[in-house]
Amino acid sequence: MTGTPEKHNRRAPPVWSPILSLQTHIPAGLPRIDLDALCRALVEQGWAVFALADTAMLTALREEALALWQEDELTRAGIGRADDFDIVREIRRDKTKWFDGASEAQAAYLDFAETLRVGINERLLLGLFAFEAHYAVYEPGGFYRRHLDSFRGARNRILSSVLYLNPGWEPADGGLLRLFDERDDSVMADIVPECGTFAVFLSEEIPHEVTAALKARFSIAGWHRCNDLGRAPALQARVLPLAAP
Repeated sequence: MTGTPEKHNRRAPPVWSPILSLQTHIPAGLPRIDLDALCRALVEQGWAVFALADTAMLTALREEALALWQEDELTRAGIGRADDFDIVREIRRDKTKWFDGASEAQAAYLDFAETLRVGINERLLLGLFAFEAHYAVYEPGGFYRRHLDSFRGARNRILSSVLYLNPGWEPADGGLLRLFDERDDSVMADIVPECGTFAVFLSEEIPHEVTAALKARFSIAGWHRCNDLGRAPALQARVLPLAAP
């Protein structure tokens, strides 16, 4: 894993170009990330993976996630929203707790997400306006079948991200984030959930799953949201296969 996202040419280049080489300020104490490389990868392949340095924020998030799990503060996750919400153990088996920003660790991560929002909007004009996140733990045997993070054409969740909190994790431990190419169902990447690994992908365009974990696996899943397609000209300019009727 390196600080430069892996290349995977999954589609023809889009007809629009991002604004690159901007110098976005990242506050001291937050993980550094190459926003230019991140945006290039989103343009070229729809996803990117980085290895973040082990900062105090990362340590605090890891400790808080472990404490919440040990104190039984996480609840079984389901699928759908509001009246359509349901717990379907054949589809996903994880536990979650939504961020409320009350702890210093959560506040720092929300600051990091805000830095990403500003930097990505400057470069790609996606109109990202809000961020939501939750802790997730996959206990031994936990998994999440293939799915998308946003309903086709909904444009509510634009950008998905996952930060992993598992020191010393090996591929043989399972719990891989598997990204698929929707066109032919081929596997584009198997991402090992090692501590500090940070994955970002287009919510509506990248099908993915979590393979069965063999031991407790901790992460933070997050989504940058946009509630008005008219404010995301970059996405309107693209041909997105999952958004077609």
